[in-house]
Amino acid sequence: MLSLLSIVMMTLLTLGISAVSAQEIEQEQAKVTQHAQNELIDLFFAAARTGNNEVIKEFLEHGFPVDVQNQQGFTALMMATYYGHQNTVTTLLEHGANRCVRDQKGHTALMGAIVKAEWLIAKQLKKVDCDVQAKQTGLLTIEEFAKVFGQLDQLKKLDR
Repeated sequence: MLSLLSIVMMTLLTLGISAVSAQEIEQEQAKVTQHAQNELIDLFFAAARTGNNEVIKEFLEHGFPVDVQNQQGFTALMMATYYGHQNTVTTLLEHGANRCVRDQKGHTALMGAIVKAEWLIAKQLKKVDCDVQAKQTGLLTIEEFAKVFGQLDQLKKLDR
């Protein structure tokens, strides 16, 4: 009887250790997967930041999500806009980039264009009105933002 009890205890301990090991392996695999995803996002954003349109196209043609956000809530559209890469902005918009996505500070790509005085890009981005969401959530509208930066007159010229 004692040996049967010993066998049962050893089996339970072994199963318990196996379950713990399997759980640890799953956690480690999740970390590796997350790390790989972060590296891809970093590469996508680097391409947007530097205007490497060919790399952007490769990512998007292979199904990479156009509106993926980094830790600050930035999108590739925001990065390409901020750094003045109109061709990349056009490519991202052609692949369905959402102009109305806001970063953690509540800013859109158009707001980045205003800050950097990228008026050709701003005109392209202004074709969609994102202010309805802003009014509902208490965030700055595009006009309010432009006024803060002393660019309201320039923004109004885009409508002409």
